[in-house]
Amino acid sequence: MDRAAGSAVSTDRARTTVTVHHVRAVLAGVRRAGVDPVPLLQEAQIPPLLLGDDRARVTPAQFARLFRALYRTTRDEFLGLSAQPSRPGTFAMMCHASLGCRDLRAATERAAVFYGLFPGGPELTLEVDGAEARFTVRNAFDGDEERFLSECVLAIWHRLSSWLIGRRVPLSHTAFAYPAPPHADEYATLFDCPVRFGADRTGAVFDARCLTAPLVRDEAALDALLRRAPFDLLARPAYGTTVAEQVRRTLTHGLRDAPRLPELGEVAARLAVSPATLRRRLQGEGTSFQRLKDQVRRDAAIAGLAEGREPIAELATRLGFSEDTAFHRAFRRWTGTTPGAYRIASGA
Repeated sequence: MDRAAGSAVSTDRARTTVTVHHVRAVLAGVRRAGVDPVPLLQEAQIPPLLLGDDRARVTPAQFARLFRALYRTTRDEFLGLSAQPSRPGTFAMMCHASLGCRDLRAATERAAVFYGLFPGGPELTLEVDGAEARFTVRNAFDGDEERFLSECVLAIWHRLSSWLIGRRVPLSHTAFAYPAPPHADEYATLFDCPVRFGADRTGAVFDARCLTAPLVRDEAALDALLRRAPFDLLARPAYGTTVAEQVRRTLTHGLRDAPRLPELGEVAARLAVSPATLRRRLQGEGTSFQRLKDQVRRDAAIAGLAEGREPIAELATRLGFSEDTAFHRAFRRWTGTTPGAYRIASGA
């Protein structure tokens, strides 16, 4: 989790918001060390009162600022979440060590060997069984009660692997060696694949043919990536490989450019399919147009209230609500509070 202090995170309102569960989880290390988290939250412009509401969410920019503050405070790439700290620069050196490998399999195996040199570090394994490959995070980090580190390691491996070969590594499924948490529905969005809980180990399963893909990045590209790590590796990239991703991208572009949310027929036309076909394909991916529309509205509303000066009535209209009361009801359903209260709490 290198260079959080140097993360350069876009405040693009299309970015997916972050659940408050992850905010609580990332603060666990400094809490355990006796550090008051309130100044860190204030530096990140996250209202401390939000932590008491399970429905609350924060913007990617707020979460990135919190990462930077925690990194500076702990001087630990694990942010105090493990019994053994990880010295700043460890992740970067692992990346440099892996970059010269011939293909993704060699790079993954080298990363596993590298981290195996450090007590308390991630215990990583790569197994291939016929056409199926499995990347596993074998250890549960001591002190990481929310399993945030395990999830981060898995997400970062997937993002980094996809970046190294220049295309997304499709995951068959991810599995987690613990029961489903209250925010279990976040995992499918984070990993873009079916998710299983209560498994015997935490890991990701994918097509073994991806392991033969050559690495296509150089040192200059890696240096640019590390300047934005770890947050850009944790944030879910939009590869545009699923219909849901294409719909979300079309909605967010419409909201940014028009600015308004396109309707189902407009989105279907832009994707060169009929509305019925679009509905059917989204259903096959376990979602719907209305659900994606609500997610885009929610994220844009939270970003607009936390980081902008747009009047609430104008924000409601831009997001497609016919009246303020409908926007207030929807926002309370999304976050547990009203738009006005959220803006005041955020200090915007």
